[in-house]
Amino acid sequence: MALAVSAAIQLGAERLVAPSAGNAASALAAYGARAGIPVGVAMPDDTPAHFVNECRHYGAQVQLVSCTISDAGAFLAANRGPTDFDISTLKEPYRVEGKKTMGHELFEQFDGDLPDVVLYPTGGGTGLIGMWKAWNEMEGMGWIGAAGPRLVSVQSAGCAPIVRAFDEGAESTEAWENASTTAWGLRFPGPIGGFNCLQAIRETDGTALAIPEEELHEQMSVLAGMSGIDVCPEGGAVWAAFHRLRDRGWIGGGERVVVFNTGPA
Repeated sequence: MALAVSAAIQLGAERLVAPSAGNAASALAAYGARAGIPVGVAMPDDTPAHFVNECRHYGAQVQLVSCTISDAGAFLAANRGPTDFDISTLKEPYRVEGKKTMGHELFEQFDGDLPDVVLYPTGGGTGLIGMWKAWNEMEGMGWIGAAGPRLVSVQSAGCAPIVRAFDEGAESTEAWENASTTAWGLRFPGPIGGFNCLQAIRETDGTALAIPEEELHEQMSVLAGMSGIDVCPEGGAVWAAFHRLRDRGWIGGGERVVVFNTGPA
């Protein structure tokens, strides 16, 4: 988001807008405040109050919209002002470019190598797509070989359009009806980049899993208790997925695995 805000300002944007169920809105509000540019965010009306209050704390204008992040996006599209710059997921190129740094940092932290498997909690999918893009570019430059990490997309069983499409062999996702999950970053019923996520998973010989609410909350507590890290529900879903794949033998005993914890609890 820092890169996206910087690029938008460089391109002459006067006001930044985006729909969000939490973390992205908070980041946009904070970076917009730092840059001195007005920010407007639309959020589902059942978004936890601390996310809404944080955005307002940074001076962003917040509009609460009934239903999901997709409805919040539709609200912004219908009410967008003439000077508004839409910084929504995959509506501009710079957020993905910023997400590529996760792939670069893994390469650096593994001393010029990469892990065998990366599990990523997937809502809009920019993180998954960004790392995949980074590794493809690194391969093109000769930094790494063709055998990069296998990507695993992890979603909640209450909102799993990417998992469903992957299991059905589809090329693109269809909107998930009645999306429901307390992992707010995963409640993304109609990801615009769903087809990109599916391509990334398949091209890396990866897979996709949906985790029930009870299990993701259980594993959130397990991981927090053994690591001392503030684990979010999205992180709990990924930790549960890791155990499932290891138990199945999909992840081997000697493989190096990275799991992502993408936000505050």
